[in-house]
Amino acid sequence: MNSNELFEKSKKYVPGGVHSPVRSFKGLHTTPRFINRADGAMIWDEDGKNYVDFCMSFGPLIHGHQDRDVKKAITDALDRGWSYGACEKYSLELAEFMVDKLCFVEQVRFMSSGTEAVMTAIRLVRGITNRAKIMKFNGCYHGHMDAMLIKAGSGLAGTADASSKGVTAQVAADTLIVELGDLNAVEECFKAHPGEIAAIFIEPLPANNGLLVQTTEYLQGLRNLCDKYGALLVFDEVISGFRVHFGGMACLTGVHPDIVTYGKIIGGGMPVGAMAGKRKHMEYLAPVGPVYQAGTLSGNPVAMAAGLANMKKLTPEAYQCLDQQSAAVVSLMSEFCASQGFEDYQTLRFGSLFWPVPSKKSFNNITQIPENLNARFYELFKVLLEKGIYLAPNAWEVGFVSLAHDEKVLKEMRNRLWS
Repeated sequence: MNSNELFEKSKKYVPGGVHSPVRSFKGLHTTPRFINRADGAMIWDEDGKNYVDFCMSFGPLIHGHQDRDVKKAITDALDRGWSYGACEKYSLELAEFMVDKLCFVEQVRFMSSGTEAVMTAIRLVRGITNRAKIMKFNGCYHGHMDAMLIKAGSGLAGTADASSKGVTAQVAADTLIVELGDLNAVEECFKAHPGEIAAIFIEPLPANNGLLVQTTEYLQGLRNLCDKYGALLVFDEVISGFRVHFGGMACLTGVHPDIVTYGKIIGGGMPVGAMAGKRKHMEYLAPVGPVYQAGTLSGNPVAMAAGLANMKKLTPEAYQCLDQQSAAVVSLMSEFCASQGFEDYQTLRFGSLFWPVPSKKSFNNITQIPENLNARFYELFKVLLEKGIYLAPNAWEVGFVSLAHDEKVLKEMRNRLWS
């Protein structure tokens, strides 16, 4: 069966035919590609066509598909058993590796997804501070739990509305929304809710509603305001952690959060999430503290082995190579857009993340994104897909470069773009 046939069949058994909405190709000219296999920087669909892949499973495959060292770690782990529901040394090895290399982290708790990590972080900051409300930013995505599926309200800064059916008004009321880049609005929100705000949650590199790079000064300002008003600062580094720098944005900027959430790269492509921080905060978690968290597959031994193998290869030389390859990808994308009817586009980049956007302006706030983003992206996506270049099928998602996007792949990309 080809992709079209599989999608029609899938819609019979699966809501919308997909297990995550971003895979649905909604609004695009065609149906989702059903992937048969992948290797390096390439994926093959059920129709037999291959693509240079810049989705990379939405980020974790920093070494590319089927990296040989990560694959060996996975197969070795499978030979030992793939789920124990008991203590094992493999999560300990990964936790020790992370703590030894992250100067602001003293303990780690592993989970099964980034969403689960953020969900636990919300409960933890409330348990530590005995405060109910949290503050987040319009344009930052933190997973699909109720407390984070909130958008900015139509009134003053700090007001919020649910962005999904099924999220109650009571839940929405405890999440306060502020626009990115405005420290005055953050302080006004603290003043409007004295002694009520447990924490600020932020993607220090927002990358789920475009690529909205924040300054170090702004992040430091958030740190200072949290300290001033007795709130905790939580960095959601599920995307940026270990991708833009080994220590993520926290180490790249020198702004250290109280709590950080991770995912993606720390599992090497296997399902994983983690929450980390200082011992004084982390030991509020059960069984030593009063904040409950548990998970049948938390610290899964296969994911732990894959993540450790993935991260051990992230040397300074690897990051330097990744940066060079990412710059080359963006150069090709920019050259193509300028010469093929997409002159209004620029391709923004931060490390190995890139985002094609139909505007020449700079962005640090979701309100600055052009209104024609979706329509223009549909046109670009169609052209690139036909040429065998696969981006995430959503205008708001960033692209990911891996170490597998080497000179050979870059040459192939050029040939496809101008074929």
